[in-house]
Amino acid sequence: MTRSSRLRAALQAACWAFFAVLGTGCAMLPNASAPADGQAPAAAASAASAPEAAALGVDIVGPAVARDLLSRFLDIVRLGVLAPTSDLSAGELERLISAVPAQASELLQTEGYFDASVRVETLQTRASDGAPSRVRVVVEPGPRTRVDRVNLEVEGDMGRYVARGDAPAQSLLTALRASWPLKPGTPFRNPAWSDAKVAVLTRLRAAGYAVADWSGTTAQIDAANQRARLYLVADSGPLFRAGDLSIQGLKLQGEPDVRNLAGFKPGDPVTESLLLDFQDRLQKSGLFEQAAVSLETDPAHAGAATLQVRVRELARHQLTLGVGVSSNSGPRVTAEHVDRRLFGFAATARNKVEWGRLRQAWDGELSTHVRADGYRWFTGGTIERLKTDTDIVLSQRIRLGRASESPRIERIQYLEVDRAARRTGLGRTVTEAFTANQGWLWRDIDNPLLPTDGRTLSLSLAAGQARGTGSGSSPLARVAGRAMFFVPLGRNWHAQLRGEAGQVFVRDAALVTDNMGFRAGGDESVRGYAYRSLGPVRDGAVASGRVMWTASAEVAHPILASMPSLWGAVFVDAGGAADTWRSLDPVVGSGVGLRWRSPVGPLKLDLAYGFAAHRVRLHFSVGIVF
Repeated sequence: MTRSSRLRAALQAACWAFFAVLGTGCAMLPNASAPADGQAPAAAASAASAPEAAALGVDIVGPAVARDLLSRFLDIVRLGVLAPTSDLSAGELERLISAVPAQASELLQTEGYFDASVRVETLQTRASDGAPSRVRVVVEPGPRTRVDRVNLEVEGDMGRYVARGDAPAQSLLTALRASWPLKPGTPFRNPAWSDAKVAVLTRLRAAGYAVADWSGTTAQIDAANQRARLYLVADSGPLFRAGDLSIQGLKLQGEPDVRNLAGFKPGDPVTESLLLDFQDRLQKSGLFEQAAVSLETDPAHAGAATLQVRVRELARHQLTLGVGVSSNSGPRVTAEHVDRRLFGFAATARNKVEWGRLRQAWDGELSTHVRADGYRWFTGGTIERLKTDTDIVLSQRIRLGRASESPRIERIQYLEVDRAARRTGLGRTVTEAFTANQGWLWRDIDNPLLPTDGRTLSLSLAAGQARGTGSGSSPLARVAGRAMFFVPLGRNWHAQLRGEAGQVFVRDAALVTDNMGFRAGGDESVRGYAYRSLGPVRDGAVASGRVMWTASAEVAHPILASMPSLWGAVFVDAGGAADTWRSLDPVVGSGVGLRWRSPVGPLKLDLAYGFAAHRVRLHFSVGIVF
């Protein structure tokens, strides 16, 4: 072997000994080429059957966990793949082989095996100098060390809060201890130990202790008895509390439009959820294209920390034209205009016109931006003409009220005047309603556009007066509720459950407007039946009833591993609408469907059979109705 080749071989060996644990190679050295991830054992095996000048062959015998670990990180395996044995002297190879038991033991300790037995056997030698060309590493890991005791304490501001009985601090410490994954009896592994420590700091920082760190952590290993005792002390640092906002990016809107969306008071702890909720309100306000909220983590100003708010505004005027089709209302074209600073005031005006084969409508709203109390005031109106298989309804509504929206809860309160003229083959009726309304929507879901886990609940109440053609006037009360549950079933199976019910309370002879009554059937109701086709029959046509309930159960699963956003589904729906609960005769529909989980929400295509209608119907829609 020449001096230069011996030097190159020595450099390669030293490099691999240094970088083995990092999982990197020495591709920068001459004649070195790194294997693909996870291919070291295969490469070593193939090298063992090659001619004498090929790489050193290494066989590893032992349990799967040991074989996998040592095949990826043992220096002699890596060197055997990269360095020709002819470039290494017999003495150099012997030194590398003699280091195997110590290195293997260190690697096995990271998986909790602190009393492992490792020996190396020579299987083949080189004819030239008798140096090993193929070796066997025999591993007996021994019993695995398990966690015996865990002691987790906190000092800093949080420690002082806990000592004086502060409920949030005590609750957080209890949660940290309860969520600690390395509980007594579990195997002790270095990766799990590191991940658990990171998780504790992450949770502390998310709770408002933004500069939390470890004062000390110790894992005392009793190898003879296979026990590990864990001691941890976290320094929470100061609890960061909200101070002033530093707002950047405003040109059209004013600072109050941002500050009123904060949803918190100066002095409130700056938790991760506080920052995310603020950011979410900014993005949902309809004023900003992008929004980011961050905390300045200067411990000297933790008592009144500055929050950095960076926004990119949407244009003042926006015109949107659309063409679409729905199985509920047929093909349609739409035009929508938004003015986000009407006449220079902190107000938004929206107007939308829809023209379709079955539905023609105008919908408009004038709304203030969110005010300091978290509400926006609005007034609006709707004119709609809707044609079904049995009637044509022309309705007009005017509203005045206020609304509050947050990531979890939406509230709306308004007064409404509602008028509807319904025409059937037997004549025309006019109904009117004057109501005060209150609505709530509560969400606890993992994703607002594509939920797979969580629940939503909505409830609406109305009270007022109703009158209609030939029926006089009557006091009116209305209640309606809807619940949806998204349940992960494991192995990429997902269930969706939905239930809704409602009732209108009026005198027996009174008529209610089409909007205040109930019908069932269609995409988000009972599939297998036409849109709004389920209800009591009056004047020879389906009308809106006084009571309604529907229910749905659906199970979905991705169809192809290569297309995880395309799901298949099976479902069953049931329900109906009527004038009394006794006369409500529910119908059933079931079928199969496709789901494309697009960036704007799920696109659903369903083929459903209505058992009462004795026919198959195609349904398609975009989005989820909460």
